[in-house]
This record gives sequence, structure tokens and C-alpha cells, in this order.
Amino acid sequence: MEEHCEYMLSVSLLSTPWGAKVPEARWRIDELAHEAGVTVDTIRYYAREGLLDPPERAGRHKLYGSLHLDRLARIRDLQSQRFSLAAIKALLTVDRPGIEGLFASQGSYSLDDLVEKSGLDPSLIGRLRDIGLLAEPEALGHEVFDDNDLNLLRAVVELRDIGMTEDILIELGTIYVRHFRALQKDVHAMLAGDERDWDTEEMVAVQRRLTANSSRMIPAVDRVLNYVHQRTIQRLTLEAVRTAQKTNTGVGGVRLDDESS
Repeated sequence: MEEHCEYMLSVSLLSTPWGAKVPEARWRIDELAHEAGVTVDTIRYYAREGLLDPPERAGRHKLYGSLHLDRLARIRDLQSQRFSLAAIKALLTVDRPGIEGLFASQGSYSLDDLVEKSGLDPSLIGRLRDIGLLAEPEALGHEVFDDNDLNLLRAVVELRDIGMTEDILIELGTIYVRHFRALQKDVHAMLAGDERDWDTEEMVAVQRRLTANSSRMIPAVDRVLNYVHQRTIQRLTLEAVRTAQKTNTGVGGVRLDDESS
């Protein structure tokens, strides 16, 4: 008999839309390990960590089913995306397939890689981490830095090269981090019903709908934030240009002589 047929079938049956009955596959732990391409110890470890539901008992045997196999496949997929085990557990707990796409990333870099590829001094990168501008991978459920982090550091290099000092870069980053955290806090308070006398029943219904559709809500909110940020920069830049023309001043109101203007 072919190798892939060497698993046990339970007597439990699944109904099809046509009313027919088909047997559901059941495996012992060693057979499940073979089907999933993992080791028995890995399955036991996942079970201890709460990533895998307990098997069913059938006489002297403990049997695993298709749901266990699917869960192992999803764990392996999340691991391939470099999610940490703690993040995988959290994503599996919410049981909303696709939400991991919100945290998808490209590239894989250690801290030393970021230093080498960005060309920034390690001490400056350390300061960027201290203020929270360069996010820690663990806080995002990842084990390594990614292309977003490298692109941030390259933007810092650009700003430094055109004249920003390290202290100004750090202050700028601090302002952005502080205000975005305050923004997040205000939004959370509003959705929790703390900002005004919302209709309680209506707010609970909204909260439930948003929770069920979080994988769609977060990207949509991200687009709104990006729009507001882009339009604000455009408006402020245009106002600054007009002011500079009228007053012969530059960034921060610095006076420009005739040659530099």
C-alpha cells in the first residue's frame, strides 16, 4: 500500500452537501508528524505551548485530525514569514486567517546588517531605538528587522546628509513617535466609548463588527492616516514656500541673503 495511505481512519463521518458520508482522516502522532513534515517532538512542543488542540482518544490511541494538520500548516507558514512563536500563538488565538498579512514584511536583517547597509553609526541607531522610532522586531511579532526598518534608516541618512544634525533627527523622531502614540491613545479611547456619551448598545455593536473585520479595518485606517499625513505635508510645504517668497526666509524662518535666495 502506498505510504500516504498508511494512516488510520476513525469511524466518525462527515456530512457532504449532498447528504453522503465520507470518512475523516485520523492519525497517530507519528503519522501526523509524517503528514505535516515535522517531528513528533515539535508536535508535543506546540501542544504544550497551546498552539495545538489536544488529540481525541480512541481506545488506547490518541488520534489527530485534519484540523490539527491544517493548524500545523498555518504555523509553518507563519514561521516562514519570520513571526516569533509568541506572535504565532496570538495570531492563532484570534483565529482570523489573513490578519497576519497586516504584519507582512520583506527582507531579513540583523542589527549588524542594518548598521552595515545603512551606513549609520551604531550609536545613532541606538538612539533611534531608544526613542522608539526604529521599532523593535519583537514588538511587531518578528524575530528580525525588515525592509521597512532599512528604508527608515536610509531616510535618516538622507536627512542627515542634507543638513540635519543627529540631535535634531532625534528630536524630530521623538515628536513623531510621541504624537502618533497620543493619536493611538485618543482613537482607542474613542472606540472604547470614553470620549462622549455614546449609545452603549450601538457602540458595542460597532466594536463587534470592527473586531470581526479587523483585517480590513486596519489597512483602511492606514490609508486614511497616510492621506492626512501627505495632504498636511503638502499644505504646510506650500504655505512655507509662500511665506519664504514674501519674507525671504528659509526653513525655521532663517533669513536668506540675496545670493542664497
